[in-house]
Amino acid sequence: MPKSATSPKSFEAAVSELEAIVQEMESGNLPLEEALTRYQRGVGLLRYCQGTLANAEQRIKVLEGDTLVAFGNESGQAANTGDAE
Repeated sequence: MPKSATSPKSFEAAVSELEAIVQEMESGNLPLEEALTRYQRGVGLLRYCQGTLANAEQRIKVLEGDTLVAFGNESGQAANTGDAE
């Protein structure tokens, strides 16, 4: 039974539904019209997930502020943000 076009309850629910859609489509057993419907739902879920991840990334950047550390900086010093004092 196809899921409705409503927004998922959570990021994890969206990923789970998206994985199920991929499995269904890879099976090759869906009629064309149903495959197109599932594909359309998958695109919507993908956009939802991308937006959720972008929002999470933005929140992390705000929370971390100037305490970001350059990747691979073992000394633990804050990365140079380009602000000259």
